[in-house]
Amino acid sequence: MGIKTTNVKIDESWKTALKDQFEQPYFAAIKQFLVDEKAKGKVVYPPGSLIFNAFNTTPFDKVKVVIIGQDPYHNPKEAMGLSFSVPKEVKVPPSLKRIYKEINNDYPDFEIPNHGDLTSWAEQGVLLLNAMLTVEHKRAGSHRKIGWQTFTDAVISSLSKEKEGIIFLLWGNFAKKKGELIDGEKHHILSSPHPSPLAGSGFFNNQHFKKTNELLEQQGKTPIDWQL
Repeated sequence: MGIKTTNVKIDESWKTALKDQFEQPYFAAIKQFLVDEKAKGKVVYPPGSLIFNAFNTTPFDKVKVVIIGQDPYHNPKEAMGLSFSVPKEVKVPPSLKRIYKEINNDYPDFEIPNHGDLTSWAEQGVLLLNAMLTVEHKRAGSHRKIGWQTFTDAVISSLSKEKEGIIFLLWGNFAKKKGELIDGEKHHILSSPHPSPLAGSGFFNNQHFKKTNELLEQQGKTPIDWQL
């Protein structure tokens, strides 16, 4: 299988669900591109062991919610393979601060965390999916055209086809376009402006976190504990 790379970690359920993708020529080309970049001395984030962190932490059969981002953070030690998430020792990014503020709007008892590690969300079934899984140091969007979107679009399409009742949170115009891959008859799509300060205040009061849990409870599923 094309996924066999040193120290890559990905849950077996995804290897099964995406077997066809891992065997496609484009996926081999992504792998070769990353090998070549490393050989040129380029710094790529996240580390190899974390490229598929979202898939390793949230198994295919456990996905209840999907939050779609664009590409990983491009500063040192920030990217960890989960959209919007940074390791505990890293300063909380502006977009994530606003996400926390919106959760607090929905749940006044929510305590704003002093860190940005969203692993506990991923462990509860929130697939924190970036459309691009790698990026070059200090070059946002640098790996946009190497094939990752073919792969992550296939991820979204597979979830849409094989599962039911997933809540997809599409923030910003980039993420909203991914709605074309989702069967709105089988799943729930919640859209809003991006949480980035650059997008103004449109993200606030979308009530996505409360609505997500209401939709999960209506399906008899355990709601997400957003507290970190």
